Amino acid sequence: MITTDHRLNLVAVAVFGEFTLADYKEFEELVNYKVQFEGPVNLLFDLRQMAGFTLDVAWEEIKFSRQHAHDFGRIAVLTQDQWLTWSAWISQIFVDADVLVFDDETEARSWLEATEEPAQ
Repeated sequence: MITTDHRLNLVAVAVFGEFTLADYKEFEELVNYKVQFEGPVNLLFDLRQMAGFTLDVAWEEIKFSRQHAHDFGRIAVLTQDQWLTWSAWISQIFVDADVLVFDDETEARSWLEATEEPAQ
């Protein structure tokens, strides 16, 4: 089961229990809508309560990431699981976005909302 929240340029998803393909499709629809009407978005994935995911979710995530390689600014992943941390690191291969893993939600949200300093 997932819950979603969104506002301008941000999509937040929290996963509870097993992350299923139906859950992922719900996430995809929301992101597709936001990208179409608002442009690139930041993502917050709260995976602290996730018990696992199905193989079809992993495959769908790879396909979705490749299709939307340039549609994300920053991606924050909330987890304390080392395997999910590695997965987040590997997902950077498929997207042109800054991806960081956090264990504190306040820090993750602050990073997502921060404006990048102009290069000098």
